Amino acid sequence: MNNAQHILQTVFGYEAFRAPQDAIIQTVIAGNDALVLMPTGGGKSLCYQIPALARPGCGIVISPLIALMQDQVNAMRELGVRASYLNSTLDAGEARSVEQALLCGELDLLYIAPERLTQERCLALLERSNIALFAIDEAHCVSQWGHDFRTDYLQLSLLHQRFPAVPRIALTATADERTRAEIIHRLDLAEAGQFIAGFDRPNIRYRIAIKSNPRAQLLRFLRDEHPKDAGIVYCLSRKKTEDISLWLQEQGFNALPYHAGLPAALRADHQARFLREEGVIVVATIAFGMGIDKPDVRFVAHLDMPKTIESYYQETGRAGRDGEPANAWMLYGLQDVIKLRQMMAASDGSEEFKRAEQHRLNAMLGLCEITSCRRESLLKYFGDTLAGPCGNCDTCLEPVDTWDGTEAARKALSAVYRTGQRFGVNHVIDVLRGADNDKVRQFSHQQLPTYGVGKELTNTQWRSVFRQLVARGYMSVDLAEYGALRLEEKCRPLLRAEQEVLLRRDAGGKTARQQTTTPLPADIDVGLWEALRECRRVLAEKQGVPPYVIFHDRSLKEMCSVRPRTAEEFGYISGVGERKLHKYGAAFLRVINEYL
Repeated sequence: MNNAQHILQTVFGYEAFRAPQDAIIQTVIAGNDALVLMPTGGGKSLCYQIPALARPGCGIVISPLIALMQDQVNAMRELGVRASYLNSTLDAGEARSVEQALLCGELDLLYIAPERLTQERCLALLERSNIALFAIDEAHCVSQWGHDFRTDYLQLSLLHQRFPAVPRIALTATADERTRAEIIHRLDLAEAGQFIAGFDRPNIRYRIAIKSNPRAQLLRFLRDEHPKDAGIVYCLSRKKTEDISLWLQEQGFNALPYHAGLPAALRADHQARFLREEGVIVVATIAFGMGIDKPDVRFVAHLDMPKTIESYYQETGRAGRDGEPANAWMLYGLQDVIKLRQMMAASDGSEEFKRAEQHRLNAMLGLCEITSCRRESLLKYFGDTLAGPCGNCDTCLEPVDTWDGTEAARKALSAVYRTGQRFGVNHVIDVLRGADNDKVRQFSHQQLPTYGVGKELTNTQWRSVFRQLVARGYMSVDLAEYGALRLEEKCRPLLRAEQEVLLRRDAGGKTARQQTTTPLPADIDVGLWEALRECRRVLAEKQGVPPYVIFHDRSLKEMCSVRPRTAEEFGYISGVGERKLHKYGAAFLRVINEYL
């Protein structure tokens, strides 16, 4: 491990490992397999990059992210690591050049897409090469129960069969117990060391609100808290991403759409702009984000509810990779649940798969409706625990106001039963509130004993009651009957007056302003900070790389605090390895000395 420590300091510019990085790295350097679950921003990449440099040969990184390989390789080359990639973006001559470099021992890291790696020609190339390790990134893609399944990952068990002496390290930020078991089974990792670093991202503030006027809610959130910040806005449909993106542009934001239906060149351009420019907002479907290494994403907003907690955790985890405060902000409503259940019903999955997806959707809805600490609930889903409430989620910062909803719940359940469990929420509310319309008269529902018994609540309040009763499993939505509400066995004690229920009192869509973007530390000179940022921006533009590839904000803040005046002093800044000291030290020292 002395060699690994030396690599950490001289190549990457960090003084010490974070637990359990050292144990993982030691395992792989020793030639053993490892399964690593570590939250986004926790330093997973170092767990295979350092062993690849410490062991003889080239580390092969299997990644599904062709669009990001160039940036990953650029970041490694900035550190002096001999890195390259093999994917479909290379022409035949470029691919041959990379293959020759691998055979000649001139590469430390090689990124390969799984569909290329499993081709016989590529496997034969690897068998003729000296391989240090195989790193299987985004390993949850192997699981058919996971949220981001890739069929090419199913063939990766061949690595153990074809290269039994080469250590493998599988890495992911998101996997519940069932997904972990499938990763182990499908990748032949039964003998691998398992390292679970915990799932908590304490710098992310989780906030979930009811949809009332989604565009107005989003606009208030952005203008109040993130007027100039980079972020991601997730939507369920492609059309919605384009509509919201255009609307945000009209509101003065630098917003770009991203979904699988856009031309590949346009998607690549929007992704590159997000990575390399500051203050860009990407409005996207789930097609965007996996593997995005941008550290200063200050918020992730969901305008629709994700279908699983895994998806939610993975997507919100793209915020605040630098450890600075960030927001995970979401709007949801009962219509989201209906839409997601319709999508599941229309899928080609088996009945077992659909049941599992239904269970996961119910868990996601439960997280939305919970009245206790959201982070405790989120971590519990992944088998992790907190010592107590987190103090950094909406339910901790502003405890939920509840009310005795027992009588309202009984009226709602009775109305569903009396109308024959054949109607959607809007009609049942009309019956409860005594509406006089064609549909009520058509079915003679004005004759029912539940007709007009709910006039004390507004339409919005009744929608909240029904949404919470569905979330808690007292009733369900039958998609085969166009969203008809159906009673579940669980409702019997409530209807018989044997049980009471507390419901959350919705705030009508208004969410209190929460400050998450912290100001610069008091000891930092803003003028010097801006001068260093400008130096970084110019260098990044010249080299065609994102600014954070030059230095993270954390390194710039340390430069402002320490104010190094010599190359030796500059070398002690976090994130400054030997290569970056030699390449950028003079430029940044010149800025500091001229400013001072």
